[in-house]
Amino acid sequence: MTWIKTIPITEASPELLSAIEEQAKLYPVEYKTHVESLVEYENPANGPGIVMAHSLLPETLKHTFSTLGTLLSPDLPLSRREHEMIAATVSSINSCFY
Repeated sequence: MTWIKTIPITEASPELLSAIEEQAKLYPVEYKTHVESLVEYENPANGPGIVMAHSLLPETLKHTFSTLGTLLSPDLPLSRREHEMIAATVSSINSCFY
């Protein structure tokens, strides 16, 4: 797996913490559900891996993941099921364990 320098939550600046909190508010409620199979890959002290990969650029993190949260809005024409099928297909193609 590729290594990316990240800033752990314990060392996060107020700007980074704010960016993480703001983008998380837009995510579907299902994203707050604990996923047991990811325990070995995620360290809560470091924050969510895919989000923290952007921790060196808090503004980029906020805008990128806020866009994703907005695109997953239940008010849009795609159903949650369709979103998941698209995500699963892309993840499979990219050999991503998420």
